[in-house]
Amino acid sequence: MTSPPSSTSSPSGRPDVAQARQAFEHNGVTTSTRKAEHLRINLEEDVAAKGVRSGFEAYRFMHCALPEIDLADVCTETEVLGWRLQSPMFISCMTGGTESAHRINCALAEAASELGIALGLGSARVLLERPAALPTFAIRELARSVPLLANLGAVQLNRGVSAADCARLVEILGADALVLHLNALQEALQPEGDTCFGGLLARIERLAATLDVPVIVKEVGWGISADLVSALFSAGVAAVDVAGAGGTSWSEVERHRLEGPAARTAAAFAGWGIPTAVALTQARAAAPDGVIFASGGVRSGIDLAVAVALGADLVGIAGPFLRAAASGTQHCIDLGREWVDVLRIAMFCTGSADVGALRSGGRLVREDGAPVPAADGVTLVTSLIETISDLRGTQVTRAAVRE
Repeated sequence: MTSPPSSTSSPSGRPDVAQARQAFEHNGVTTSTRKAEHLRINLEEDVAAKGVRSGFEAYRFMHCALPEIDLADVCTETEVLGWRLQSPMFISCMTGGTESAHRINCALAEAASELGIALGLGSARVLLERPAALPTFAIRELARSVPLLANLGAVQLNRGVSAADCARLVEILGADALVLHLNALQEALQPEGDTCFGGLLARIERLAATLDVPVIVKEVGWGISADLVSALFSAGVAAVDVAGAGGTSWSEVERHRLEGPAARTAAAFAGWGIPTAVALTQARAAAPDGVIFASGGVRSGIDLAVAVALGADLVGIAGPFLRAAASGTQHCIDLGREWVDVLRIAMFCTGSADVGALRSGGRLVREDGAPVPAADGVTLVTSLIETISDLRGTQVTRAAVRE
């Protein structure tokens, strides 16, 4: 684990171990308090993005009246990173570090196990600062048969967190992968935020080459652009979760923690980010063979199906599962089953016997009936500009773009 801060010293100039330990513990308590605030705000306040949508509503499926398959034969199973999963849906990284978070994580773990889907944990930074918080993350026994994703802020690699620390986190959590989250905007808005992101890609590359489990990089809700997707795969990461805008806005979450000018600054970013559907199509074009996850504003089983058809290998859901988990495990299971049922029926009604057929079947169209273009050249760029235009409430036509 990382060492306590070395800047705390006694009058003799030598490190004061007691003061260092006190500062170390204080950091852990501060992180836990912030996590508790985040959890409360997400459950009690309106933290949805304002002025930007996920983009899934810009698409629809062409109905297939004669699918030539039986509903009973439709298979939602998929294999990603060597994991065999019952559906391409997964529970995205959310919370940990507090007693209330433990109850939420237990419900999510039991649901993930029942549904046969992957589960992401909240940021484990607090475990580096306060190992006593481990029980709030310790849910491996409740989800023994599904992939468990540990999670850490990528910026911590610039703050002394080593590959050995990351390996230890993975080990104590019993995780099958490590997710590094990118949250530059959130850190910039937090009074206690850490904005030292310089040189971080190289550290991610070194970690990906060292760690024995897959390293996945995700945003927290503002999207990852195509150029960074390419750079991350070149750096050796196993998967990228574009985690776009249109769902929970962490600038809105932070706004509820702030007052005065700081709160107004946070409010200015309520519509910030790349819509998830746009980030996903760009990412798939940039990395045709890469493992791409999509999360951010996935609010129905139809959104789930659209994301898969647009090229997502896995589709992450956070907010809906968080609210369901607050009411108990069965609510999570019911929600997951409902969405998978919707996915299965959507597959049936597009003649898609499996997930691969849904992705390659060509039955996804724009809301205006225009076909979804191949992921290359001017046609893709034009389509993306039109989609962004629609989501921002402006009117940019295909002809205008070409002119």
